[in-house]
Amino acid sequence: MSLTTIVSYDGTPNDEDALTLARELAELGARLILAYVRHGSSDPDLERARELLARGAAMLPDAHVETRVVRNGSTSEGLRELALAEEADLIVFGSEYRTPAGRVAPQRSTQQLMQGGPVSIAIAPAGHLERPVRVIGLLAGLDDAAAIDTAHAFANHFGARVTDRSDGVDLLIVGSRPEARHGQTLLSAHAEHAIVGTTAPVLIVARGVAVDLASELYIA
Repeated sequence: MSLTTIVSYDGTPNDEDALTLARELAELGARLILAYVRHGSSDPDLERARELLARGAAMLPDAHVETRVVRNGSTSEGLRELALAEEADLIVFGSEYRTPAGRVAPQRSTQQLMQGGPVSIAIAPAGHLERPVRVIGLLAGLDDAAAIDTAHAFANHFGARVTDRSDGVDLLIVGSRPEARHGQTLLSAHAEHAIVGTTAPVLIVARGVAVDLASELYIA
């Protein structure tokens, strides 16, 4: 079964960071679908939105990229609806506008999906550059098999080691709270604090659903 991932893209520098993270995921065997969420009449018309997506796709020359335009007044709700319609497994975001280079700060739409979103979430640091993954941080309860399995799957792929630290790592994997519904993201205050300001890409794993690297990966 394919692993379907959604990425919001509007051509801003921080969304280009999400493309860099998408390119890293594509190296694991991804098929990419790039999407733009139109909010209303003040947004670019359909043709201009498609041109924007085409420019984004051109930044991923070694990957097969599909594009899609979504219309919704809210970016988070548009992505939520798309995730449910596509039975997605992962949403990838860049960091908030004006985040210092090398740091992670969730956008508002990211924050809205971090607490009750229907799928796992990945966040790229501002100015994200590809780098070897040698150390993976894992913040998860001992009963969170999905987050633990995901961390070790990535570790096996990259030849990395897993630690319970959140600083000094190349990828930070965070589990959801025990009371989250199956397939839902729900973070503790401690996890939210650890995410803000970290220097590594973050992967928030939905409760009970590991990110399966053995599957084909889609990014929309």
